[in-house]
Amino acid sequence: MAVRPITITGEPVLHEPAAPVTEFDESLRELVADMFDTMDQAPGVGLAGPQVGVGLRLFVYSWSDDDGEAWRGVAINPQLWQTPLVPESVDELDDELESEGCLSIPGERFPLRRADGVLLRAVDIDGEPFEIEAYGWLARIFQHEYDHLDGLLYADRVDYPFAKAISKVAKKKGWGVPGNTWMPGLDHPEG
Repeated sequence: MAVRPITITGEPVLHEPAAPVTEFDESLRELVADMFDTMDQAPGVGLAGPQVGVGLRLFVYSWSDDDGEAWRGVAINPQLWQTPLVPESVDELDDELESEGCLSIPGERFPLRRADGVLLRAVDIDGEPFEIEAYGWLARIFQHEYDHLDGLLYADRVDYPFAKAISKVAKKKGWGVPGNTWMPGLDHPEG
């Protein structure tokens, strides 16, 4: 399989809803294998179709929890339900526990409040349905990748002053316009 270039914020495919997957064929298998190779090389814990320039509703994920349980798979045409958010007025964002990054905003991390629990329903590469109830970091990964399928980046969800900081970084690095990508294994991800 192959490593694909990762699109950077500003590429139109990242900012519009992705289309459902309708063909479960060899080209889909190749895309999924390439996405795993790309995510692993980056390295990342998740990667959505739009991040490799493909506007389809699928993402791959790979993460191990503190107990050593490994989670690795593909979610095609997912649906996601979230537990309610804790009101932001209750406690401050935790820079360490609530910061996340994105391969399409390479090298940057900012805090973002996410739901602690989710229910993911999707189909696998063979079109077989599955369901995962996830909490903590796996829930965060699923929410992050699912957002990509709706044309959202985590930068679209962060609040001031972090949104302003992301905007400054994007402007400084020439992002926010079509045509910017980076190649895992070849490029330095910070642009």
